[in-house]
Amino acid sequence: MAKQLLPWTYVLLSLTAAEQPSAPKPVAAPMRSLPWGQMNFLQTTDTHGWHAGHLQEPQYSADWGDYISFAERMHQKADEIGADLLLVDTGDRVEGNGLYDASNPKGRYDYDIFKEQDIDIICTGNHELYQADAAAREYTQTVPNFKGRYLASNLDYIRPDTGERIPMAQRFRKFTTKNQGIRVLAFGFLFDFTGNANNTVVQPVGKTIEEKWFQDAIREDVDLFIVIGHVTLHGPEYKAIFKAIRSQKWDTPIQFFGGHSHIRDFAKYDSKAYGLQSGRYMETVGWMSIDGIKGKGKKGDLKELELRSDMSFQRRYIDNNLFGYRYHTGLNESTFPTEHGQNVSASIHTARKALNLDYFYGCAPKDLWMSRAPYPSDNSLYSWLEKEVLADVATNPKRKDKPRMVIFNTGGMRFDIFKGTFTRDSTYIVSPFVSTLKYIKDVPFKAASQMLPLLNNGGPIFESTKLQPRQLAPPEQLTIHYDIIAPQLPIQDSFISGAAQAPLLSSSPDLVPGYTTKDDAGDDGDDTLHAPISFYKIPNCIQATASMPEKSDPETVDLVFIDFIQPWVLTALRFTGQTYNNSHVENYRPEIFTDLLAGWIKEHWKKDCRS
Repeated sequence: MAKQLLPWTYVLLSLTAAEQPSAPKPVAAPMRSLPWGQMNFLQTTDTHGWHAGHLQEPQYSADWGDYISFAERMHQKADEIGADLLLVDTGDRVEGNGLYDASNPKGRYDYDIFKEQDIDIICTGNHELYQADAAAREYTQTVPNFKGRYLASNLDYIRPDTGERIPMAQRFRKFTTKNQGIRVLAFGFLFDFTGNANNTVVQPVGKTIEEKWFQDAIREDVDLFIVIGHVTLHGPEYKAIFKAIRSQKWDTPIQFFGGHSHIRDFAKYDSKAYGLQSGRYMETVGWMSIDGIKGKGKKGDLKELELRSDMSFQRRYIDNNLFGYRYHTGLNESTFPTEHGQNVSASIHTARKALNLDYFYGCAPKDLWMSRAPYPSDNSLYSWLEKEVLADVATNPKRKDKPRMVIFNTGGMRFDIFKGTFTRDSTYIVSPFVSTLKYIKDVPFKAASQMLPLLNNGGPIFESTKLQPRQLAPPEQLTIHYDIIAPQLPIQDSFISGAAQAPLLSSSPDLVPGYTTKDDAGDDGDDTLHAPISFYKIPNCIQATASMPEKSDPETVDLVFIDFIQPWVLTALRFTGQTYNNSHVENYRPEIFTDLLAGWIKEHWKKDCRS
């Protein structure tokens, strides 16, 4: 049976560019409305510094100032109808965009920009903890910026002055909501991360939930538990937390918020426990609404529901653009922005100019995709890296004539390259990390040639360690295990029933490619109708070779690799019978890979396509 058009509204708003002057105009699209309940949430996660918005993609072109305006307008609406609205962020705010990565120290402007949003519950991600200086800034800046609202249920910090191990922030928060009087107890977790710097301690979730403070907290008499975390919704950590809470409170509603895997997702744990995860890179703002909570009902027109069996949990994934923000608030170009939001947008523009992020490096000759093109292929970012870049930049002048194999993990690249202008900002967007090239000299070719298959296929060699080969790939690859090929559907006069996504009426404009999410609640979560896009699986690592003999295999090679994968490389070498350890690893190039990539772009993509 064809789906009805009733849930959708096609609106034509007066559109202008997003707040950043160089951002493209958002595109008119079919929209779903946001369902309101007693308790409502806006969630961000894995923003990775993209607080200026996407300056080459109109559907995600709103900036952090626009999001502040949106949240303030939604708060006004919540107060008018007597509902509650909370804002949540679940970590990985750093590493991934020039607004954070291009400054010295990193985040010089970005921390001040981010703190302007009135977030009610916030926690850390793994990227805040990879580098000791980033972890220190998290403790000295972000935690006090959100004092009383930053939660660190299983994360400790080592004070540099005393060596004392202390909680990064408070373990939980208990509060009562403004309008509905709902009694809330909130936690903030990080998944069982082991790659953190030595000034932090991440305690396994399974151990944390056995501690007295947690056991006491889950026995509190509250109306709702909120568990936020940089944790995938279907991972073992949330299953353990859910089981622990349910062992004491079998009927109390639980709302989880997740992150880390960079996807839109919604999970059902039982009839009164659900989870929401809101994508990545300021592409998505998550919306969650809960109705039927047995609260005090302080004021407003929403009626208290006596029976919790009547509860409902509903979600939306909001595309981050002004078209959607104005639609959901019922406002227009002149009435939507708040003074606060506009000031933050102006601050972002000032920061981008100070960091010279629009400085021209070159002109990309075509689109290069991480997962929207198969690997290997001409449009694969990784095929380009493998065939054109790696062997060229991985050259040590003293050993340039030595045969070498260069291994790079696919998770070291973070975003697509679009045809056209490539700027200083683009470099950080594609390659934001401070990784350098290392090598082990004169490795037997027979052993070195086994590295790529072992790193890509995993298997028993890593099971005895804490290393997981899947950590080498981009986070988006964590939860998708097969190629998803977008169907070439004809334009139809109604929706197609079943799982296939179909455009609206034949008279509708062309749809922008984007998310067509399917989750535990079905396929109606996206607030904007998109044309589907393909998603292809990619390997954990790729490899290039250089200075190899033409007619035979060399006896030994220099095994070159990005420093992040050193533990995996050494483990794989031991499996082949070699006895290499950290003492055998040397620096191959002093520059960080991001700078090597920028130099390659300047040299090979010199054409000026600005106009």
